[in-house]
Amino acid sequence: MTFARRIPATLGFVAVVLAVGVIWQGLWSPFVDTDTFDVVAYGLPAFLEGRWWTPITGTFFVDHPWVYVFSISGFAGMAYLEWRRGSLVALAYYWVGQLFAIFASALFLWLATLLPWVWPWAHTEAAALDVGVSGGTMACIAAAIGLFVQPWRVRAWLVLLGFVFVALLFWGALADLVHAMAVVLVLFVDRSLRVQRTTVREQRAIAYFALLLLLAIDIITSVVPTDGMVGPTEAFDGPYIDVVIELIAVVLIARGLRRGRRWAWGWTIALAAANVVVGALLLGLLIALGEDLETAIGEVSATIATAALWMLLLVYLVVVRRAFRARRKSTLGLPPSPTIADAQAELRATGGGTLSWMTTWDEMQYARTTVGIVAYQRRVGVALALADPLGPAASRSRSVGEFIDRAERAGLIPCFFSAGEATRAAVPSGWRSLIVADDTIVDLPGLAFTGKRWNAVRTSMNRAGREEMTFRMTRFAEEPWGVQQQLRAISEMWVGDKGLPEMGFTLGTLDQAADPEVRVALAISPRGDVDGFLSWLPIYGEAGEVRGWTLDLMRRRDGGFGPVMEYLIGSSARHFSEEGAAILSLSGAPLTHDYPPDAGAIAALSTRLADALEPVYGFSSLHRFKSKFHPRYETMYLLYRDESDLARIGAALTRAFLPDATLRQFAGAGVGMLRPAHD
Repeated sequence: MTFARRIPATLGFVAVVLAVGVIWQGLWSPFVDTDTFDVVAYGLPAFLEGRWWTPITGTFFVDHPWVYVFSISGFAGMAYLEWRRGSLVALAYYWVGQLFAIFASALFLWLATLLPWVWPWAHTEAAALDVGVSGGTMACIAAAIGLFVQPWRVRAWLVLLGFVFVALLFWGALADLVHAMAVVLVLFVDRSLRVQRTTVREQRAIAYFALLLLLAIDIITSVVPTDGMVGPTEAFDGPYIDVVIELIAVVLIARGLRRGRRWAWGWTIALAAANVVVGALLLGLLIALGEDLETAIGEVSATIATAALWMLLLVYLVVVRRAFRARRKSTLGLPPSPTIADAQAELRATGGGTLSWMTTWDEMQYARTTVGIVAYQRRVGVALALADPLGPAASRSRSVGEFIDRAERAGLIPCFFSAGEATRAAVPSGWRSLIVADDTIVDLPGLAFTGKRWNAVRTSMNRAGREEMTFRMTRFAEEPWGVQQQLRAISEMWVGDKGLPEMGFTLGTLDQAADPEVRVALAISPRGDVDGFLSWLPIYGEAGEVRGWTLDLMRRRDGGFGPVMEYLIGSSARHFSEEGAAILSLSGAPLTHDYPPDAGAIAALSTRLADALEPVYGFSSLHRFKSKFHPRYETMYLLYRDESDLARIGAALTRAFLPDATLRQFAGAGVGMLRPAHD
């Protein structure tokens, strides 16, 4: 209701159009067949006969009942414009756009009929009349697009321009000319289409869209006959397998253009050049024919017009040729490529965040920048950077920019997962951020488990003392073979209950716990059994000192000491505090951020995903468990260019977290997610 109250002009227009449709019965019978049509319809004949009121009267009528669907839906652009900029602005755009489009179309057709040669389309449309709201609604749609954020503004403009001009060239009704005039007016008045400063990614996207548009033109003219501004075309009467093969080939080339592949650029250049040459030869032939020009032009003018569009694409591809240098296996970053040892040395020298040690795990790749290192995984066309860049804190923003540029030039989608506020501030203006978790930080100096709020932790530690549990901070390699086997058995039992393999990327396995830099906390029963264990990753500060520890693995033995996790974390915190560590990170549980009430769709999506995954991984219960230690929270983000990348990023994250999962395992986990809803 709030939205409806903010668009009174749009709703009023819709009401008037529907009322006119009821009164003159246009909602259920063709208005174009009535005697009233010639009185209220606009067009060049109406103006030549002195019916200057028709641009107003013709606005509120619709020629056929089925057109009401498109006419009413076209007011969506006016509604958005009114909601953003107010009723007066929306009405101004509507009426200026409607009146200009009608009069400009009539003037254009009148001048076209005065040409020294006969233009059949112009003479046909110069005698036509029309009614409808679409000139104004098209102007409002164009103005609304000008309010979009980049890069959606450029993309929407290209779609709109492609639609109106393809319709004009190959269908060419008077309404199509009115639409084009309205859009062109707003294009020049608003000047919101600015492509001169587009990124490498957008240069590729423009080429991709242009090639698909030309493919659409080719398919349309092959499948259905058209008769627009450029003259008639006949449908293709041969086997459609040729059209299908062409479709597949061009789609593959277009996909390569979007990824910035050099081979795709070369093939598109060849296609464009061939079409331009054919168009030039036909034009030369028409000029040579002389007296037969009028007869021949209806058969080949569509080919010449399409060749002109290919010429525009050819020139554009030459101008932005530097955007198409990506190779399939191109290396990101400066040579030589860093190794795990280089990443570890950088961490010890300049420090890192709570997740930085995870960047030294297997399957990570490294991009060297001029000031540091970015750790990432390459998955399904995405360069998935983990956490913040490595290197001096003051220069990490420079590493962010260099990594993004290198990834885009390689044809990859760059993004940062579990990044902090500093990286969020360093990404280009216009990038989006999505909260993926809250890092839970426990400050160790002065930590004492006293007071009512520490009852749960204190109780578990007191109970452990009564039951003669033993705490030991150690390293995996320092433990005897029997203890190591117990740790492996506990982990294998935990994985077996999940239905999916152990997750990776930001969640380690026992292999990572065996790293000599990683500490392992053990809870040992009086009988010598390991009832639970934790692994702790180092958090390096500057000059090679370890300033804290990050929790990774949490495993417990079935039937063992009940509050073993509270006991292990509490004992670890006390141990590290005595060693002089500053912080303890309990890591972030994904999809558990406490969103504000007005967070909207993001909060709703996060809640649904968390509810679905809870039976398998227990993220929400883990988040509640960690709150017992009263941490402070630091937000962790997914940083990405725009919403069009999210589907690919989602697939990349799935493969990063579950690189070895099979379809059968995914299906089984899905059944597990659904089962609690039916119990």
